[in-house]
Amino acid sequence: MNIVNKLTIRHLIQNKRRTLVTIIGVIISVAMLTAVATIGVSFMDLLKRQTISEDGEWHLVYHNVDGKQIEKIRKDANTEKVILSRDLGFALLDGGKDKYKPYLFIKEYNEQGFEQFPIELSSGRFPQMAEEIVISDEMSEKSGVPYKIGDVLTLDIGERYAFDEEIDYPLDQSFSYMTDQKGKSEEELRDTKAREFTIVGIIKRPTWEAPWSPGYTAISYFDEEANEKENGVNASVVLKKLKGSIFKDTEEFAEEHNIPHENYEFNHDLLRYSGVMKNGGMRTTLYTLSAIIMLIIIVGSVSLIYNAFAISVSERSRHLGMLSSVGATRQQKRNSVFFEGAVIGLISIPIGIIAGLIGMGITFMFINQMIQGVFGVSEGLRVTVTASSILIAVLVSILTIFISTFIPARRASRVSAIDAIRQTADVKLTGKAVKTSKLVRKLFGIEAEIGLKNLKRNKRRYQATVFSLVISIILFLTVSYFTDNLKKSAELSQIGMNYDMSVGVDHEGDDQLIQSIISMDEVTDYNIMTQVNNLKTWIDPQSIADPLRESATFEQEFQDGKYPYYINLYALKDENLKKYAKEVGADYNQLQNGLAAIVIDKAKYEDGGAGKYVETKAIHTKTGEKLDLYTEDWETGKETNLDKITIATLTNQLPMGVHSEGLGGLNLIVSEATLNQLGEGALKEEENNVYLYLNSKDPLKTQKKIEEVERVRHYIHNVYQNRQEEEQLIMLLSVFTYGFISLITAISIANILNTISTSISLRKREFAMLKSMGMTPKGFNKMINYESIFYGVKALLYGLPLSIAIMLLIYRVLMNSFSYPFTLPWLSLLSVVVAVFLIVGIAMLYSSSKVKKENIIDALKQENI
Repeated sequence: MNIVNKLTIRHLIQNKRRTLVTIIGVIISVAMLTAVATIGVSFMDLLKRQTISEDGEWHLVYHNVDGKQIEKIRKDANTEKVILSRDLGFALLDGGKDKYKPYLFIKEYNEQGFEQFPIELSSGRFPQMAEEIVISDEMSEKSGVPYKIGDVLTLDIGERYAFDEEIDYPLDQSFSYMTDQKGKSEEELRDTKAREFTIVGIIKRPTWEAPWSPGYTAISYFDEEANEKENGVNASVVLKKLKGSIFKDTEEFAEEHNIPHENYEFNHDLLRYSGVMKNGGMRTTLYTLSAIIMLIIIVGSVSLIYNAFAISVSERSRHLGMLSSVGATRQQKRNSVFFEGAVIGLISIPIGIIAGLIGMGITFMFINQMIQGVFGVSEGLRVTVTASSILIAVLVSILTIFISTFIPARRASRVSAIDAIRQTADVKLTGKAVKTSKLVRKLFGIEAEIGLKNLKRNKRRYQATVFSLVISIILFLTVSYFTDNLKKSAELSQIGMNYDMSVGVDHEGDDQLIQSIISMDEVTDYNIMTQVNNLKTWIDPQSIADPLRESATFEQEFQDGKYPYYINLYALKDENLKKYAKEVGADYNQLQNGLAAIVIDKAKYEDGGAGKYVETKAIHTKTGEKLDLYTEDWETGKETNLDKITIATLTNQLPMGVHSEGLGGLNLIVSEATLNQLGEGALKEEENNVYLYLNSKDPLKTQKKIEEVERVRHYIHNVYQNRQEEEQLIMLLSVFTYGFISLITAISIANILNTISTSISLRKREFAMLKSMGMTPKGFNKMINYESIFYGVKALLYGLPLSIAIMLLIYRVLMNSFSYPFTLPWLSLLSVVVAVFLIVGIAMLYSSSKVKKENIIDALKQENI
């Protein structure tokens, strides 16, 4: 080791505080980079495992294939595993007590199916022959028939058909048991075949069996050899390699082997979490957004480490000057700084990587409790480490430290011995350099002018502090905007699911039923409404939604100079309407006493051609305008005029249970009195649908309670279960993104405190001189306060425009998959303004408090070494 490097190490040891601060800053930055490199792998691993636990491990399935086609699927180069299954059908369950679940539904799997699908054995074993069967524990507990292992079942298995001639296809498990209003069956089994099975095991109720399914699931063994020539077999495929071309390749394969397009489907959830998406726009959006967030974090890390080294070099300027005076070359001085970076990197990178992995492990522990407690997911996050993720973290960390030391190293190599010892490089004393506006003194006084001059003459430390503030501002605002827009995007993709579950009820005796449900302890909010769908109106061309004017069929739809809009009419109960009218600023009395409606003027839809979700204005009109409502006979196309209805108010706020309409449609919210008046009662009550919408503290528990009410079991739709995945995704991303911003902000604050503290400490002689010339403690405080203001204003002048520019970039990227207006996050902007002045103010007060008690004589004697 040469003498310069030995002196560098000695300097690092002697300046323990500065070295420790730099090392801690680098460790945290490396830990963040490690977390970024690891988190994506771990996160996708969780989502994949959760999807497999719920739906099984398969990438695509071919329905209704024969033996030859199965053989071709097996021989395909990219096929790893093939799971064969078949729905045998339904059989009436003798002695069953549940009149809404009268069947046994029998499904067959080959041996591979019991491994790849989430079939959990409670007791016994899985079937090994076609004559063996396993039944669900729910069947043995709730059906009223005490089945046990070893029992023999003789079943007549067939297909369900409705009595309604318009439903000319067999019904599967997704169709609830069909009855009339009196509970009498409106379906039958056809083409039955007798089969005999021996019960060899009990399984837990499969996750794919819906609460309203009419049959208890039972699983038998699919004997491939015996059924070699049979049709109607489903082949679920696990692929070897997942590529973006999977959709095109499958389409070509199916076409080649005469498999119709409607007979194959993909496991889009599992493919998406494996990084394969059909929507190219969505894939571009996700990758670009990930790149932006990664770049922001890397820039933040580089800037913060750079500041640490820049301040270190600034403080070492006399040390470097002395080396120069005894013969050190430019290269030796530059290498001294690089060597310092290498030493700190050797210490910090291993610790940072370990800290990042441990930090993620601890974070996952807390998050797992949260997601399993709140969302009820069975899987948890686990730290997934790959060689590539660690290598990326190490390489990016080395690159970050190199970039951070490069400019300070160049600056160190150029400083002359005299300038370094006199410290003239950091302190500018020319009149032009420290010139300030006369307006500053007139408006704020001489204290403000002195503070501003000091910032100008200590430009590098001033810029380092402002830079740290700017980075903090940018990181907070962009990550905040990114997370808020993820929520907005998820809301658009769900098309307005603003409730946990819906319950369809009959008109007869529905009040007692509704009351029993809404009085449940878990129910937090509810809405009851009658829905009428077969309505339309005709709109003037200037009032229709903008995207409709661009459609190819725009001109063709016109009749008598007007454009058709279909209408969904929702009549709210008086209590719910009064609350909703107050929220949107409508006149409740007008809604009750006249033919008036609240119009939802927002439309959200999925543009399949553009591959994006769009939010737009549904109609261009104003309060007080009238709409002519018509009923339409779908068979004859004949329209009957009902009445004119007045627009009481326009809003984009949806009442619970109302979905956003697509283009060419309107939602009208009315009172029950208005519904009854329309067309002098022409809308027949029995033809309208009545729904109860609920929000609940525990939707799954609420559903179980409602299921106990026999007459509504098959009307329940639990949106909460469908929404879990999106909310879980957003919540986890929010935790991680805000975790990163908290860490980087913490480093920024530490750097700001350190920079200002160092600056104040080096200005002890200056402060003593000002005090000796008569500056009072009040004047001193004013000067410090004005310096804080100048720091904050300068940081905001740079930080806010840059943040808004990055927000616009994120918005543009999101517009690859979504479409909605750009809005600034005003609350976040206000929070940032307050936080900046608070941070700088506290830093200045903390630092200046240390020098206030300094003796003037001692301070004047001090040399800033």
